[in-house]
Amino acid sequence: MHKVAWSRSAPLRGLIKYHTAGGPLCQKSALKSTSADLLEMPPCNFTPQEYKMICDGQITLGLQGMSKERMMEIRQTICHPMTMKVTYYKKPVCIHQGHMQWLWDVDGRRYLDLFAGVATVSVGHCHPKVTAAAEQQLRKLVHTTNIYVYPTIHEYCEKLASNLPDPLKVIYLTNSGSEANDLAMCMARLYTGNFDIITFRGSYHGGSPQSMGLTAQQAYKYPVAIGLGCTNTMCPDVFRGLWGGSHCRDSPVQTTRECNCAQGQCVANEHYIEQLKETFVTSVPDRIAAFFAEPIQGVGGAVQYPKNFLKEAYKLVRERGGVCIADEVQTGFGRTGSHFWGFQGHDILPDIVTMAKGIGNGFPMGAVVTTREIADKFAQGVHFNTFGGNPLACAIASSVIDTIHEEGTQQNSLKVGTYMMLELAKLRDKYDIIGDVRGKGLQIGVEMVRDKASREPLPAQEMANIFEDIKNMGILIGKGGLYGQIFRIKPPMCITMADADFFLSVFNKSIQNSVARR
Repeated sequence: MHKVAWSRSAPLRGLIKYHTAGGPLCQKSALKSTSADLLEMPPCNFTPQEYKMICDGQITLGLQGMSKERMMEIRQTICHPMTMKVTYYKKPVCIHQGHMQWLWDVDGRRYLDLFAGVATVSVGHCHPKVTAAAEQQLRKLVHTTNIYVYPTIHEYCEKLASNLPDPLKVIYLTNSGSEANDLAMCMARLYTGNFDIITFRGSYHGGSPQSMGLTAQQAYKYPVAIGLGCTNTMCPDVFRGLWGGSHCRDSPVQTTRECNCAQGQCVANEHYIEQLKETFVTSVPDRIAAFFAEPIQGVGGAVQYPKNFLKEAYKLVRERGGVCIADEVQTGFGRTGSHFWGFQGHDILPDIVTMAKGIGNGFPMGAVVTTREIADKFAQGVHFNTFGGNPLACAIASSVIDTIHEEGTQQNSLKVGTYMMLELAKLRDKYDIIGDVRGKGLQIGVEMVRDKASREPLPAQEMANIFEDIKNMGILIGKGGLYGQIFRIKPPMCITMADADFFLSVFNKSIQNSVARR
């Protein structure tokens, strides 16, 4: 690992200030351990605002100064109970401020953010260029709808279209990925005249009533009639699935499963394609509307498919009258490193592409991009979105695209992400509870198992302990997978090699701690 230059004024306890020759740096790391094999948190040249909790007895004077206790009380009593259900950590992190790859809590502790608000903060928290674009637009025009003609929506649509291949040049802007996927479902059904849509088991495509049908994870299902006409087929997961080998996927790291496939052949892919064919003959009519797939599964845990699977699947879907939809909500805008869009890594051309999250660097926005023919069919009726493509959203999203190109964040994703995966693979080979490391660029999954022989998911309590350890040592990551057994690493694309090394040392220490507890 690369070593990080560092000096400190005292052991990492309490309130600490770090210094370099250039002067004081960020104070209060969340790091607790001083183990010899644990690297120090990299320095940061940004000073956050101090969070002051101002109270007068039981009355909080202003939301800015609200105490952690009062925030948690409101979360438990006024916010919907679902908010509490999805709260991470035994001791929740109360975030106060962010800058690039860093977050600070209300106590001033600094964290390296490797989850980016669920793969959403693409170029960095409060990125100066994006913030400047937002401030400029705020002073000019915050909102009007697309019933009027205003510059930002047209400037942005032209810019976004220039980053997509022909004939994907017609854009409809939305507020979220769920909404974009709902719209894509409707477009596919109107265009084809068919109804049934196929998705993978383990997929996540949103939480709206229609997109819940696309989503194939029990945790996101309700016992009500939603998402009708959606069928889930076997996910071609080459690690946890029935078939897989050592050369299947487009990733710097392959599974440890053995295979004897000849060059240019993938037996696992052939088996999974047969499963898709079986879905066609058993579960849907002979004509379908669409096939939905993420280029790499996000919530599913960075699950990757055999290299040629999507290309062959697209051909089979189109033979049955369906259109092919790429959900780029998590893989788009350069996150996979090798390409701007995840589907390009599969050498395929979808009929519809949906996107959100990184499109606005955290500002609520989504989009559906399709062909002129499909768009024209949808335009036979009227669909109106009050906030989709509003001036502020478009100004921010336009700045995000500019920043990605100007600062080389896609290239950084490839460089840093590849390095992280190769180093994580060394830890996989060292520890029996790390079953798989996979992904592309900065879309990374680490699947934890009881042991490599069984590939059974690591028990929930052990996952929780590792998760908490990593947070306590100063890093925020995510979780996913059908059994919550996969750590998801999807940081802002501005992270550095020093950040990667810090994470690797923290992750290694957390696994050591877990093994010692067994």
